[in-house]
Amino acid sequence: MENFTPVPALLGGVLIGLASVWLLAANGRIAGISNILHGLFARVPGDLAWRGWFIGGLVAAGFLWHALGLAPAPREGFGLGWALAAGLLVGYGTRMSNGCTSGHGVCGLGRLSLRSLVAVVTFMLTGALAVYVVRHLFGVAS
Repeated sequence: MENFTPVPALLGGVLIGLASVWLLAANGRIAGISNILHGLFARVPGDLAWRGWFIGGLVAAGFLWHALGLAPAPREGFGLGWALAAGLLVGYGTRMSNGCTSGHGVCGLGRLSLRSLVAVVTFMLTGALAVYVVRHLFGVAS
């Protein structure tokens, strides 16, 4: 059970929850990453600064995690083509569901949104199906 890390997972979840609550309370905004990123590129007047800081903080945290040696080793045998295909499918699904997993799963469920509940159930079922297909039908080990 080398991947079982309850303390970092709990701390990460608490930080994500606190950041989401803070953004909603301070700015009246939902912390859905796809919507924040879209607004950054759409150049919504008056919104560029906080959106830039939010996305910059996510990127900086990833680099910091890696620099501190806390990031897991990169997965072997997962080529750029697969990563590109996965990214395109995630982007397409995000557009179809009017939000991403962070917006629906963290913020939407916290606001008791039925639409977010349906989206999260769909995300989870689709993820489970994808794992089954990749592992058992394609024979790719994790």
